Amino acid sequence: MSEMPGVREVKSAARTVELLDVLAARGDRPARLQELADELGVPRSSMYALLRTLIARGWVRTDVTGSLYGIGIHALLTGTSYLDTDPYVRIARPFLDEASDALGETIHLGRLDGFDVAYLATRESHEYLRTISRVGRRLPAHVGALGKALLAERGDDALPPGPYPSATEHTRTTREALAADLAETRERGHSVDREEAVAGIVGFGFALRCAVPAHDAISCSVPVVRLTPEHEERIVTVMREIRSKIETAARRGAPGAPDWR
Repeated sequence: MSEMPGVREVKSAARTVELLDVLAARGDRPARLQELADELGVPRSSMYALLRTLIARGWVRTDVTGSLYGIGIHALLTGTSYLDTDPYVRIARPFLDEASDALGETIHLGRLDGFDVAYLATRESHEYLRTISRVGRRLPAHVGALGKALLAERGDDALPPGPYPSATEHTRTTREALAADLAETRERGHSVDREEAVAGIVGFGFALRCAVPAHDAISCSVPVVRLTPEHEERIVTVMREIRSKIETAARRGAPGAPDWR
């Protein structure tokens, strides 16, 4: 956890954030009081008091028995506010629509967060619909087109030592294999994920160089069964054009928008 120099961490605030992170990571698996106390290493009584406080404010929810806990609706409201107020997301949205209309495939916008990518916007293909939206979800950066496009903007010394977890049999799980793939990404100017994140899906990722190093990227995902050499060439051409349009619009900026870091 990074801290500002000379600023002491507020332990109660840190514990609250850690609890919310744990509950969010569990997804549809609610937690019991003792599980949370054990995972965060705090007394059961302190954990109970914290949970009751967050329940009262909508950040945590509990079932009718009061024994199971999950992330609350206030987390959704705050997350939606993040998306609505982020200048880069707002700038990119119409261009994601343009890419979706031109290609008929799934288009993503993602942001690097540590060694993960958080999905900020998605335009789903009418040919291949997911049952659950990826917006607000995270994926390890080494397995997908978005993450590899962004990792390629950084030096190999930024890569963790590995081994990395695999999502499919095609995932690159060693530092050496990933570094070699990122070198190819830099040479061609975009990343390619050939069934490394999801079996049967190929992704093409393009870093948005609105900052140095880039922290956002766009990608196009297409089922293997529909990917011909001609279609791949068109995807790369269109996505390069979309990247250029987003970067141009971002350079113009949003009047009065903070330069978030």
